[in-house]
Amino acid sequence: MADTRDFLLEIGTEEMPSAPLMNASAQLGKLVASELDAAGLVHGEVRVISSPRRLAALVPAVATATDEVHEVRRGPAASIAFDESGSPTKAAQGFARKCGVEAGDLVRRVDSDGREYVFAERSVPSAPAMPILSELSERVIASLQWPNYRSQRWGSTHQTFVRPIRWICALLGDEVVPVSYADVTSGNVTRGHRVLAPGDHLVAEAADYERTLEKAFVLSAERRAEAIREGIARVESERGGAHVDTPRRIFDEVVNLCEWPTVLVGTFDEEFLSVPHEIICESMLSNQRYFPIYDASGALTREFVVVSNADPRVSETVIAGNEKVVRARLDDAKFFYDEDLKRPMEEFVERLGTVTFQERLGTMLQKVERMECLAAAVARQAGCDEEGVASAARAAHLAKADLVSQAVVEFTNQQGVMGGYYAAAAGEPAEVCDAIREHYRPRFAGDELPSGTCGRCVAVADKLDTVCGIFAIDEPPTGSSDPYAVRRAAIGIIAMLRTLPGCDLRQLIGLALGSYAVQGLEFDLESVSAAVVQFFQGRLVAIAREEGLSPDTIEAVSSVGVIDPIEFMARARALEDARSQDAETFDALAQAYARAAHLADASLGTEVDEGMLADAERALLAACDEGSERVRCALAAGDFSAAITALAGLKAPIDRFFDDVLVMDEDTAVRENRLRLLNRFVEVFSGVANIGALSRKK
Repeated sequence: MADTRDFLLEIGTEEMPSAPLMNASAQLGKLVASELDAAGLVHGEVRVISSPRRLAALVPAVATATDEVHEVRRGPAASIAFDESGSPTKAAQGFARKCGVEAGDLVRRVDSDGREYVFAERSVPSAPAMPILSELSERVIASLQWPNYRSQRWGSTHQTFVRPIRWICALLGDEVVPVSYADVTSGNVTRGHRVLAPGDHLVAEAADYERTLEKAFVLSAERRAEAIREGIARVESERGGAHVDTPRRIFDEVVNLCEWPTVLVGTFDEEFLSVPHEIICESMLSNQRYFPIYDASGALTREFVVVSNADPRVSETVIAGNEKVVRARLDDAKFFYDEDLKRPMEEFVERLGTVTFQERLGTMLQKVERMECLAAAVARQAGCDEEGVASAARAAHLAKADLVSQAVVEFTNQQGVMGGYYAAAAGEPAEVCDAIREHYRPRFAGDELPSGTCGRCVAVADKLDTVCGIFAIDEPPTGSSDPYAVRRAAIGIIAMLRTLPGCDLRQLIGLALGSYAVQGLEFDLESVSAAVVQFFQGRLVAIAREEGLSPDTIEAVSSVGVIDPIEFMARARALEDARSQDAETFDALAQAYARAAHLADASLGTEVDEGMLADAERALLAACDEGSERVRCALAAGDFSAAITALAGLKAPIDRFFDDVLVMDEDTAVRENRLRLLNRFVEVFSGVANIGALSRKK
């Protein structure tokens, strides 16, 4: 086996943005490992090291040469590989091609089974790693993808990268690997921190790379993240239980904005604490990448954390500069908020008429009008009194008002939140303000629901209006596209309706589509309604699977067209529990139901001539009548366990029926009467579940 040495490929650039740097870091290790494997070079685990100015792969124990390979592969029988004249057939030619040899080089030999076959023998000599690594490095650099970012070109070649490449450090041990890309040739030097250690720094060998970087004041991404967390923990400790808000996306970006981080603390003026903390924090986080500091009670303080990439000796200057910048940003936020407070919310609502919701679905004002009606309907179904219904309608009326406010135009993530503040300033009831603030929830899987019934009614109305509108214009989500986040909206609706007993989703869908029809939108109400119902059924099935319900139980319940989330889950769990308690009974009942449903003929109806019935038939008819009444009462009371217990009571009479009775009697009248009885039996199940689904294999 060949000797091994560490391999380094460092691509040095001008500062790369955080998002493409993280994306490329994820690609680089896989690309290098794949290329080394394909080349036949044994190697250790690839480690990726990155900073804003470099992207590097460090690979320990890379073989200095490929292993010599002698390969023997058996092909088709000689009688198949060669024709009568001894010429190779297509079978031989195909085998030779597959093995990378000429057909004339195939060898005929008798194998251990006594038959003669053709064999392909191929010897691949050992190859030195250096030229392989040169070509590999150039391919890797060219193969990196930059989604959502346009690559740049510089110099005299057409090769590109996300930012201009300024140096390449490529080493196998202490030897330079020749690499050339976009007018840049490789060497054995890296570059240090722009301020603390500018210029070239010699990398004596690949194994010394990280030590060389640290001496040049450059830390790996992992070390930078660790240093920032330690600095933040120190800040929190010094302030007696304070909390520094470090959203992951912003934190990751800050890690990739520096090479030698220093955690500093700045302050802003007291007057800005009168502005809603959401826009203060968004301004600091999104615009400046500052981390807000909250005190032990959870209140926002005047202080913020900034991570500096400058010389620690000038930290006071850095803090002063950042305080000056944040003051200007917060001045803007305060101005927008103060100006918005000078206008009544009704003025904002009127201006929604100039904002398009969707080209074919009208304006945001029209959406608000639809939401008012729908939110009130949801509230009534949820059992709210007239005051609660009025609050839901009022919150829906004001829910989108802040979309035209200056604060939300500037800080779009705070829509709803700012509306809640403006409503409170206008004297609206607390539940209306909370509903406005929270009606966009849940925004993603696992997100919190609106805290109150009023907010949930408005959120359901908002999301259901969107779902129904998108289906009405025939732009439902596809496997690869959901531009209006309709799936997410449907999942949110289901989550909220599971907390609002009494709501009839099918009826609410009809109301939502009816509002569009009144507005003048042309669509086939019946077919669109069916499509929306089917869409919600699909979401319910997916949610039930995620919650561990068995596929056949889910199919049995969904087959009867239940789409109200509480009822769907209650039926499914009741059926699942009943099966687990008496699996044998339910398996037999399912098989009997499937047999009866297969034989039944719905066109004959369910009116049975009792005078033509034998004992087993009379027993089944009586059981069906009793079971039907028990099921009706159980469903009316919402007691699905009782309904399923009633169905289980039909097992004995249906078993006796099939044992004693020949359904397909030669006498047409007798046969049809028995089929009507089976129709009667199947009908008992129709409002509960398709029990026949339980007879199918999982």
